[in-house]
Amino acid sequence: MSLTILFMPESAYGPTNNSIGIGDILRRRGHRVVFAAEASWKGKLEALGFEEDLVDLAPPAEGAEEQDAGQFWKDFIRETAPEYRKSTQEQLETVTKPIWDSLIDGVKYCEPQLKAIIERVQPDVIVEDNVITFPALLTTGKKFVRIVSCNPLEVRGDDVAPVFSGLPADHRGEWDAFRAEYDRTHREVWSAFNAWCVEQGTEPLPDLDFIHEGDLNLYVFPEILDYTDARPLGPTWHRLDSSVRETDENFQLPFQRNDGALVYFSLGSLGSSDVELMQRVIDVLATTPHQFIVSKGPLHEEIKLADNMWGAEFLPQTKIIPLCDLVITHGGNNTTTEALHFGKPMILLPLFWDQYDNAQRVDELGYGVRLSTYAFTDEELTGALDRLLGDAELRARLAAAGEEIRGRDGLRKAADLIENLGLKSDA
Repeated sequence: MSLTILFMPESAYGPTNNSIGIGDILRRRGHRVVFAAEASWKGKLEALGFEEDLVDLAPPAEGAEEQDAGQFWKDFIRETAPEYRKSTQEQLETVTKPIWDSLIDGVKYCEPQLKAIIERVQPDVIVEDNVITFPALLTTGKKFVRIVSCNPLEVRGDDVAPVFSGLPADHRGEWDAFRAEYDRTHREVWSAFNAWCVEQGTEPLPDLDFIHEGDLNLYVFPEILDYTDARPLGPTWHRLDSSVRETDENFQLPFQRNDGALVYFSLGSLGSSDVELMQRVIDVLATTPHQFIVSKGPLHEEIKLADNMWGAEFLPQTKIIPLCDLVITHGGNNTTTEALHFGKPMILLPLFWDQYDNAQRVDELGYGVRLSTYAFTDEELTGALDRLLGDAELRARLAAAGEEIRGRDGLRKAADLIENLGLKSDA
C-alpha cells in the first residue's frame, strides 16, 4: 500500500540532501513524499519529483517579498566568522547559543504553518532531520521519525566527549569544564524552550537537549567512527553508515589529469562564505603539484582559483568525491560520511557546531588529519597532504572500508525502516 510521508529537514544542505536521498527511494517505491522544507528550497524539490508544502522560518525582511536564505547565510558568516577563531568552549556563548536562539525563533514562527501543512497533507509518517523539536510534528498522533545527520554525540552519554567540544575521546580532563560552561550558557534558554514545548502539548525535553526522540531514530555515521562501544543506544536507534543521495547530476572532469593527485576542497555552504579562509587554503594548495576541484559556494565571484584548480559555486559532490584521492573539508557530517563512503582520507578544518567533533574523531582514529583552521602553517597543510597521499596502507584500508560502507546501503536501510514503521502503524 502507498504511504504519505512528510519530511521536514533543516534548511542547511546536509540534512536536506540526506532527506532527498531517502525520500527519493521511497518515492520510487510508489509512496507519496511531501517536503515541508524551508521556503528557499521552492522549486528545487518539485524538480526532483517531490511535493512541496514549504514553511517560512521568519517573516520577510522589510520591503522583500520572501526571505533570501543565501543572503542570510552570507550575512551570518560575515558577522560570526571572527568567533570561529575561538576555542569550542568560548564559542558556546558567542556561536552555539545564538544558533539555538535563532532556531527557537524559527520553531515558534512556523508552528501554525506546520499544523496547517499536517492538516492538508495527512501524513502517515513524519520524518524530521533537524537538531531541534518542532512541537507540531510530535502532537499530531502520527508516527514520528528523528534523523540525526549531525555527529551522533548529539545523543549524549557520560562516557563520550560532550557534543560541540571537539575534545579527544581518551583525555577526559576538559570534559567536565566544557559541560559546566554549556550548562551556564544554555540552561536559561533551554528551560524557556522546554516550557514552551510542553505548553504546545509535548513531553518534557531531556535535560539540556533541544529535541525529543522519535518512535524510530536514525543517525548517519559510519561504524568505523561510531561511539556505540562507549555509549550504546536503545532499540529504537539505527545507524546508517552513510546516506548518499542518488539524485546528483552526472559529472565529467572539465580538464586533463596530470601526474599529481586529484583533491576535492569544500568548506560547505557556510564555511565557503569565509572568503579570507578559502583564499588562504587555495593559495597554499597552489604551490603543490596536485590538481584541485573547489566548491566555491555563495561568494564564488570573490574567490580566485590558481592554475591547478577548477571550481564552481555548486558542485555534484557525490559524483566528484569518487574521482578524487583525498578530501579537504570543514568536517560537516554530510561531507565526512560521504568521504568515507567512497573510501577517501581527509584533511579537516572545522569551524563550528559538530564539525569539531567529526574532525577530532577522524583524526584520533587515523583516517585523516585535523588542522587548526585559522592557525595552520603552510607546511602543516602541504605536509598533511603529502603524508596522507603517500600512505598506501591507509588508502587501501579506507578503500576497503568504503566498499563495506557502500554495501550496507544506508539509503535503502533508512527507507525500509521508515516504510515498515508506516505500514505497521496502518495495520
